[in-house]
Amino acid sequence: MKETTENCCHKIKERTDKEYKDLLNRLNRIEGQIRGIKGMVERDAYCTDILIQVAAVNAALNSFNKVLLSNHIKTCVIQDIRDGREDTVEELLVTLQKLMK
Repeated sequence: MKETTENCCHKIKERTDKEYKDLLNRLNRIEGQIRGIKGMVERDAYCTDILIQVAAVNAALNSFNKVLLSNHIKTCVIQDIRDGREDTVEELLVTLQKLMK
């Protein structure tokens, strides 16, 4: 199975069922946390309580990024290098620079 393919001008990634479900579960939890924060604002919750929940969402997003990045390196990047597409390393470095802002 080819991990990444070109689709018009965009790359796409075929994920395993396990990877797909894990990523969606993480995003669903984050979405729920965001809705919870919105509800806190609507109920005039105390500022620090909201800030603590925002920090939890940031941590969950960082965790999501770590899992996605790890999967990307283990599949897409390794396969592209094996296929001689070394420009993927530059793409990875640019991505890491954006993540670390």
